[in-house]
Amino acid sequence: MLQGKIRHAHPPRQRQVKIFAGTATRRLAEDIARHYGSPLGKLTLQRFSDGEMQPIIEESVRGAFVFFIQSTFAPSDNLMELLLMIDAAKRASAGYITAVIPYYGYARQDRKDKPRVPISAKLVADLLMAAGADRIMTMDLHADQIQGFFDFPVDHLTSEAVFMPWLKKQDLSNVVFSSPDVGGVKRARAYAKHFGCDLVICDKHRVRANEVASITVIGNVEGKEVILIDDLVDTAGTLCTAADELIRRGAKSVRALCTHPVLSGSAYERIDNSALQSLVVTDTIPLKQDRPRDKIQVLSIAPLFAEAIHVTHTFESISDLFQRHKM
Repeated sequence: MLQGKIRHAHPPRQRQVKIFAGTATRRLAEDIARHYGSPLGKLTLQRFSDGEMQPIIEESVRGAFVFFIQSTFAPSDNLMELLLMIDAAKRASAGYITAVIPYYGYARQDRKDKPRVPISAKLVADLLMAAGADRIMTMDLHADQIQGFFDFPVDHLTSEAVFMPWLKKQDLSNVVFSSPDVGGVKRARAYAKHFGCDLVICDKHRVRANEVASITVIGNVEGKEVILIDDLVDTAGTLCTAADELIRRGAKSVRALCTHPVLSGSAYERIDNSALQSLVVTDTIPLKQDRPRDKIQVLSIAPLFAEAIHVTHTFESISDLFQRHKM
């Protein structure tokens, strides 16, 4: 991880970088700006009595590399605020606009899986392009193919660059990796291969959205310490059901690594009362302060995103960045 602030080399006539925070992830934006070594830009959000928003950029962005940091969880207002900020910067003659969206809302609606439903992830991509963004920077999209919904560059950062260094400090001698459902097996397999551990599979059967009927475990977990890998945890129903079934199958303990802590409904209480030993997440979405969080540990993505902004500005390789952090 980064040590201290990034040292910048400013070539002649290089465009200035300006980082702005949306209201949803302001604390994360402050951390990213601190690691980058630059203060946040001045921006205020005016709200009218009927709920309309008007972001006002309080400094010049003419010709600048502009980065707006905003996760689009609880998506509607946060997404609309991001679109309005992008439009404001475009109309103020910003040189290059990047939407930094650590958590990309509506990513689970990436295809038509039943008749007469929208492909909402594509619609969000169209809105961002129409607003005037030139680039997207995000982390752990629910489906990799969402990158193809955009007609401009997408920097798809992965949480492996945060979780793998953390895992190297843990005792993995008795660990097996797993995913709470079949869709995440590729992600869990990458961890198992990297650390030379075994992989088991949990096959989930749903009766309806956000409600799990049963989970079948494929593989031996007897006496093992299981680490579940997933891109997000929403209601925590799948995660907790998988943990309970793994313990029933003889697992010694179950921990989970999930990038995006959506944690809706009674998720906090469900995790607190489950067989899960711990849940490690990132700060793409802030945790609710009034809910039980004893089992939840947060790892910061700010250093990774700060360095990603730096390499974008200096036209260096993003893939090299991933490799450095995973080493």
